Amino acid sequence: MKFLTLIAAIVLMWLVGLLVFADRVQDFTPAPEPARADAIVSLTGPSAERVNAAIRLLEQDKGERLLISGVNREVRRRELRALTPGSSKLFNCCVDLGFEAENTVGNASEIAEWARKQDYRSLIVVTSDYHMARSMLEIRSALPGVVLIPYAVSTPTLDQPNWWRNEKSARRMTLEYMKYLAVLGREAWHRLRGFHPERPLDAASPTQTAAEA
Repeated sequence: MKFLTLIAAIVLMWLVGLLVFADRVQDFTPAPEPARADAIVSLTGPSAERVNAAIRLLEQDKGERLLISGVNREVRRRELRALTPGSSKLFNCCVDLGFEAENTVGNASEIAEWARKQDYRSLIVVTSDYHMARSMLEIRSALPGVVLIPYAVSTPTLDQPNWWRNEKSARRMTLEYMKYLAVLGREAWHRLRGFHPERPLDAASPTQTAAEA
């Protein structure tokens, strides 16, 4: 009986945590006007909306450069530029492309290396609303001491109060919540150990300017 009570308590805590996480996701949008930072970073995703939002921020002089992290190696500069608004001159001069990251951990490592190389102390982070909490955790872990300003792109199906009624939305929110919990657990373990292992990328030069791509 005590075991069943414990299981029920754990399930209840998990469900409450999921609802709190979902509320946090919805609170990320609409994104407020961000303060100017040293630079902007965008994590690629299933659509071009994240990159489009980051390009618009660059056009508004919210940062001096933009890193698009996790670009598919098969994508060429002109193809990526065709999907985004803004002038070719701005894109060619002030946008860097990162090709090494294959997941959010890789994005964080790629962003951290780029920011350290440029000596940036503040970054605007652009990604989807459901992805923002985990992205901020990963980047903060890889790049401690740098100010991170979230700028989330809305996912319409997740902004509805009854998102849980849609199978696709419920699956996406639940999966992201589980990934977020895993990162929280990992970071707690590292704090207990008093040691955080470095996670360098294998490539010697993970980013290049958009003009060189």
